[in-house]
Amino acid sequence: MKITILGIESSCDDTSAAIVQEGVMLSNIIAGQKVHEIYGGVVPELASRAHQQNIIPVVDTAIKQAGILKNDITAIAFTRGPGLLGSLLVGTSFAKGFALAQNIKMVEVNHLHGHILAHFLKIPNVENKQPAFPFLSLLVSGGHTQIVLVKDFNDMTILGQTIDDAAGEAFDKCAKVMGLPYPGGPVVDRYAKLGNPKAFQFTKPVIKDLDFSFSGLKTNFLYFLRDRLKENPNFITDNMNDLCASLQFTIVDILMDKLKKAVKLTGIKEITVGGGVAANSELRNKLTELGAKYKWNLHIPAFQFTTDNAAMIAIAGYYKFLRGEFAENNIAPLAKMKF
Repeated sequence: MKITILGIESSCDDTSAAIVQEGVMLSNIIAGQKVHEIYGGVVPELASRAHQQNIIPVVDTAIKQAGILKNDITAIAFTRGPGLLGSLLVGTSFAKGFALAQNIKMVEVNHLHGHILAHFLKIPNVENKQPAFPFLSLLVSGGHTQIVLVKDFNDMTILGQTIDDAAGEAFDKCAKVMGLPYPGGPVVDRYAKLGNPKAFQFTKPVIKDLDFSFSGLKTNFLYFLRDRLKENPNFITDNMNDLCASLQFTIVDILMDKLKKAVKLTGIKEITVGGGVAANSELRNKLTELGAKYKWNLHIPAFQFTTDNAAMIAIAGYYKFLRGEFAENNIAPLAKMKF
């Protein structure tokens, strides 16, 4: 019988379910939550309520699209953490109930491991270029910015991480200051394509080793706009493209400086990128440029695997299933989870 994993992802504001069979993705369904846009950020209570409404139809659609039956599912993999506790509770509770009803195993997955292992998903009729161990993973999202040394499916070490804010948060907060809608990262990317990345210069923090910091950049950006708006009340509107391009250039430059340092320190040229910010066009272009220059074996995910999705949870769960690592029915979700 083929090993068929039902993946569940509910760490933030996307409810997702996927079916992965013997490492091959058969479906990957995501239901977003538009309700948060008017608040300029995710509201935890609203997110958990939306997950409760979405999870059953999302799972049902994933199973039907995969062309299987519930009885074909071997195990259910779910995001235990990190994330919003109320959101995680919905996914964890569903996993428990489904596993009990179907008499199948449960597999807990670290959300961040899912982003890293998404590169091992096999897609029907698509060339599957998978990274070779060991590799370096640049993990960049709204909540996390890390460089991870990955030696095996279950052997990962954080080499550097943000000491304050994540890169994705810097994008969103600076976008909010400019009056752009949430989520701000994609909007900044869109305007940046029309601007001059060297028009303005912003602070690049000096942080030791491979750690990151983005709080100083956010503060510098805020004060820069405050001073310019005193001179010209229309400064943001008049310079939106250049502001976005310069901000994006600075954030990506910070990320690339640390990644180049990590490659130099480890000697590893097998590179992957993951997380929501991996969809950013400047980051993808810069990675491609540096990969060619330094002879990196680069793995950039398809756009559908940059955002939170259950396929990445299912593939991470698949490899834990093969090792016989199962969760007990009394397991609880964790807002903060050891890497």
